[in-house]
Amino acid sequence: MADTITSGNQLERGLGLAEATALNMMDMVGIGPFIVIPLVIQEMGGPQCMLAWIAGAAMALLDGCVWAELGAAMPEAGGSYVFLREEYGPREWGRLMSFLLVWQTLIQAPLVMASGAIGFAQYFSYLIPLSKWQQKSLSAALIVALIALLYRRISGIGKLSLFLWAGVVGTLLWIIFAGATHFHASLAFDFPKDAWHISPAWFAALGAATGKTIYTYWGYYNVCHLGGEIREPEKNIPRGIFLSIIGIAVLYLAMQLSITGALPWREAAGSPFVVSTFFEHLYGAHAARIATIMVLWVAFASLFALILGYSRIPYAAALDGNFFRVFSRLHPKKHFPYVSLLALGAAGAIFSVLFRLVDVISAILATRLLVQFIGQAVGLMRLHSHWPSSRLPFKMKFYPWPVVLTICGWGALFVAAGPRFMLGGVVVIGTGVAAFLARAAYEKQWPFVESARQGQAS
Repeated sequence: MADTITSGNQLERGLGLAEATALNMMDMVGIGPFIVIPLVIQEMGGPQCMLAWIAGAAMALLDGCVWAELGAAMPEAGGSYVFLREEYGPREWGRLMSFLLVWQTLIQAPLVMASGAIGFAQYFSYLIPLSKWQQKSLSAALIVALIALLYRRISGIGKLSLFLWAGVVGTLLWIIFAGATHFHASLAFDFPKDAWHISPAWFAALGAATGKTIYTYWGYYNVCHLGGEIREPEKNIPRGIFLSIIGIAVLYLAMQLSITGALPWREAAGSPFVVSTFFEHLYGAHAARIATIMVLWVAFASLFALILGYSRIPYAAALDGNFFRVFSRLHPKKHFPYVSLLALGAAGAIFSVLFRLVDVISAILATRLLVQFIGQAVGLMRLHSHWPSSRLPFKMKFYPWPVVLTICGWGALFVAAGPRFMLGGVVVIGTGVAAFLARAAYEKQWPFVESARQGQAS
């Protein structure tokens, strides 16, 4: 009981492997695959888009090795914030890297929330036609409702997550069953003439499509953000990561094959709510409405999980003295970071009104890769050279190759995002560096004071 009941300014370890895996899988699925399937088909121009789903799964597994090692070694609230701080040194460069992570979280976390909420409103318009501004109002209202639902202690959220997860898995299995029972190989493998014409343009299309699919896999690390609330984290964090990636990859591949095997891919590529179109094609309008409701359930569950995880990052930074102090506040009775939850939720609601879905997905990719994913992978290699083996309770197979391939893969996807979004990602980092330096100068902290060792000596 000692590790699950807490008081004061501590989080409680109330999540086991089942809850951790459920939260991860909900975060991964969400509205993502249901809005991305048409985009991936468009990018690849045919059923060969299956390659993009396989490539996305491979990237997730490689990067999952990085997260598993770090999460097992540092099971604290905040995930990447803690990892970057320790990888690059908590008193010097680690302060900058972890600050940049929180800085970009204030932008990309609301973007992720907005993408899910916009997709929810897009599918809802299949049930009740909505104007552009009605969709935007619905997306903002959804985020507000989720914040209200998350305004409770973590043990209650763990139980609720299992209930929502059942709906997520049930929806995916229904889609797969429907496609399997109406499967036509002539549709599933209706490749255009140039489908396998390997060229620079073909690889560029694969990169762009993989950028879309990796968006649907992201979330496998959500358990790391909740590290301070996981029981037996050295075991359950790696298990939760790999179970969720493998399980979701199998479901995604089966779902894509089921849809293109029962619905002509050219029709699927042009549908803004492809699952609804799929069920209407097979069973009629009534079944399509039921399927749409289930997709909305999945989107709701995913937003529930990701808002929960992201709210712990500013909290961890503020608790560490490397961000605004108000974000470190826990609810006096329910012991969750309510200021962080409310601030990110408010930003997500605003972003859902301001931006378009396609732009949001590309902006998320470009904003996150350099600091969080590439920086974190490089930092793990630093830890391997500085930390004793005993400080890494989980060790990936074939090190360092998964890390090297992860860095190369993320670099390629950053380039595939395109010049406009690459520039946006660099601008976010640049403004973050400026904000860090301004704050450090005001607080008389590194790099405007002597190094940690010299400061301790004095």
